[in-house]
Amino acid sequence: MKVPLFELCVTNLEAACAAENGGADRIELCSQLSTGGITPNLDLMTKIVETLSIPVFVLIRPRAGNFVFSETEFGEMKRQIEQSKSAGAAGVAIGVLRPDGRVDVERTRELIELARPMRVTFHRAFDETPNIAEALEDVIRCGVDCLLTSGGESDVLTGANSIAEVRRLAAGRLDVMAGGGLQLASLVEVLRRSGVTHLHGSLSRPSAAEGERGSEENGQHARASRQALEADVQEAVRLLHWEFAARESQAKAAQ
Repeated sequence: MKVPLFELCVTNLEAACAAENGGADRIELCSQLSTGGITPNLDLMTKIVETLSIPVFVLIRPRAGNFVFSETEFGEMKRQIEQSKSAGAAGVAIGVLRPDGRVDVERTRELIELARPMRVTFHRAFDETPNIAEALEDVIRCGVDCLLTSGGESDVLTGANSIAEVRRLAAGRLDVMAGGGLQLASLVEVLRRSGVTHLHGSLSRPSAAEGERGSEENGQHARASRQALEADVQEAVRLLHWEFAARESQAKAAQ
């Protein structure tokens, strides 16, 4: 049975530190999370890699929007991978589609070769493909280590049964990580319905705009937010390991 893994998606140093302090196994670093995320700048990559002791994966995405990239944008993705490698990142998350929505195997392989020896995740561009079973085989042919998916749905709870099917079809040929709209309240249900051992999420909470508060209140709010995020990560990790231990007990009892 695979070891459980929790990856927190973060956009800044404070959240990255909260992830490590809360017990996350690794982070995915990006910018502009509200638009689905784009590649962060090199200074932020370097600072966070230097600060953390857990692995840092970097999202490689030159812009928001679809995952069909021009030659110029593809060249930018190559540059971003090189930057991630030079910053000391442990891995990258990539995803390239063809105009018909299918996985662009050739370009994805080119990025993977450039990224090695870093680990590589194929991100939720997968969920935009028209045929998940076909896309899974394409992703596996590309040679990635991990697939991040919400099962083709808007969130992991809605897509949990589809994620289970992806995991079944993958048959251990790569790690399947459930991610997209992950909430603590439904985390155990997602685990049980999907059968995965790897989870990804930002665990974000709604908050009032900073402009509605004074500077001192903003500082207090920032500290409270970090503490809340750290506590949420701790709870997510606890639930993940609790469910994993329950599966192991059930497996042993069935022997």
